[in-house]
Amino acid sequence: MVLLVVQPLLVGGYLPGVPRRSGRYLHRWTGALLVTAVILHVAGLWRTSPSDMIDALLFVSPTLFSPWGGAAMWAIFAAALLAVFRLRGSLRLRAWRLGHSGLVLAAVLASVMHALLIEGTMGPLSKVLLCGVAIAAIAKVLFDLRAWKTLTRPRG
Repeated sequence: MVLLVVQPLLVGGYLPGVPRRSGRYLHRWTGALLVTAVILHVAGLWRTSPSDMIDALLFVSPTLFSPWGGAAMWAIFAAALLAVFRLRGSLRLRAWRLGHSGLVLAAVLASVMHALLIEGTMGPLSKVLLCGVAIAAIAKVLFDLRAWKTLTRPRG
């Protein structure tokens, strides 16, 4: 969850002492770290309960938090894949900004739902606060960067 807070703050240039250009570079690396963390999370769960993981990955799990975790995972993977295509020049800026922003927003919201529904090691207050900060961070950056503004074409 902490990486979901840091990611938008890096790309938006909101972390003190981190210039915006460096923030964008670090955004890529923390994105790779986030994908790695999700893979390790899923691998660890697979190791402890393969049948539950199969149910979760197929969206047939009886637990309420599993579908949200699966949705968050696939949204994170898709956002990362779009970033790779953008770096290779395979995507236009407009399509990339809209797609990446939409997938990232979906990933954060699904991750928040997943985290809030799990009864785990985090206390309820710290979990709610961290989830609130993640939502606030993504909302602030998406609003300020106005990814959707690429839908309008200049007149003239």
